[in-house]
Amino acid sequence: MALTAAQLKKFKAKLEILRDELSELSNIAADSRKPVELDQTSVGRLSRMDALQGQAMQLETERRREIERIRIDAALERIETGDYGYCTVCDEDIALKRLEHDPSVPNCIDCQRAQN
Repeated sequence: MALTAAQLKKFKAKLEILRDELSELSNIAADSRKPVELDQTSVGRLSRMDALQGQAMQLETERRREIERIRIDAALERIETGDYGYCTVCDEDIALKRLEHDPSVPNCIDCQRAQN
């Protein structure tokens, strides 16, 4: 089942919106990823520990955002090359419902299950 031009346009728009949202979230959380001040005279030990834990959580969240941005960019590239909607492993169609749920998925459900 080849996707129609209208479907491709819809998926492209959705992917671009998702990418923009990820960039906005990344910009909003930029301060929380900055190095933690270790000066003991300005904050107590528990406050520093909380700050370090918060920073670590934000760094991990940012890492996951970057992975999602890479998946989105790859999906947008597949749209441009005409490969979108086809599994990157077996080259079979990816179910429309699967794409609607997550338009950045690169694999059909069978190949994804085999990888996990």
